[in-house]
Amino acid sequence: MRQPLIAGNWKMNGSKSSAESLLNGVVSGARGLSKTDVAVCVPYPYLYLGESLLAGSSVRLGAQNLCTEAGGAFTGEVSGSMLADFGCGYVICGHSERREYYGENEASIAQKMVRAVESGLTPILCVGETLQQREAGETESVIGTQIDGIIERIGIDAFDGIEIAYEPVWAIGTGMTATPEQAQAVHAFIRGRIAALKGPIAEKLRILYGGSMKPGNAAELLGQPDIDGGLIGGASLSADDFLAICQAGEQLAA
Repeated sequence: MRQPLIAGNWKMNGSKSSAESLLNGVVSGARGLSKTDVAVCVPYPYLYLGESLLAGSSVRLGAQNLCTEAGGAFTGEVSGSMLADFGCGYVICGHSERREYYGENEASIAQKMVRAVESGLTPILCVGETLQQREAGETESVIGTQIDGIIERIGIDAFDGIEIAYEPVWAIGTGMTATPEQAQAVHAFIRGRIAALKGPIAEKLRILYGGSMKPGNAAELLGQPDIDGGLIGGASLSADDFLAICQAGEQLAA
């Protein structure tokens, strides 16, 4: 059985004081968790707080992005080795907001994944469709193209040791949420896409749901056979809400 992973994505939110309070709250509440992996992906300026406050706990630190290059004259960028230097274990690659607002595509996302792995980080690869694409019946076509575009560049074996997060873009921050059945169908499609190339990798691959998972819907979503955790946005900004989702994963894994 795949152990659930609940990863918080704070996005561009928080202050120094709120980040410290939130990290302390998550660490305290996660002490009793043994069957669920927990991570928080914080903004770059708070990595030093994460490194300090998560030390000795079971909660892993993650970042929300990294540069396609290993180092050099790239003003404003942050390399994978820099993230590892602060104790990061995870890094998000290809989040829908990075694709939409900053023009990231399969080529740049694949390169970021390569840099992440080179630096000892576990990439969380995000894939997903817009409302227009879903209504046009293009969900599987869009997600298949996103996955295939990465595989073509880095190979299927690179998927051994990464995580995938399915983000229905239409359900992020809109108040809309995919039903557990809708989410499960896409997760099963993703696993099947990988299985067609390498079954053992598909079987162990964790596929997280990233479409506005909350305490009220976490248990039902996490109870689906191919949903192995969550990439949590808004609910990760509240320690109580985030930990409630973690507890839902813990109870289901028991």
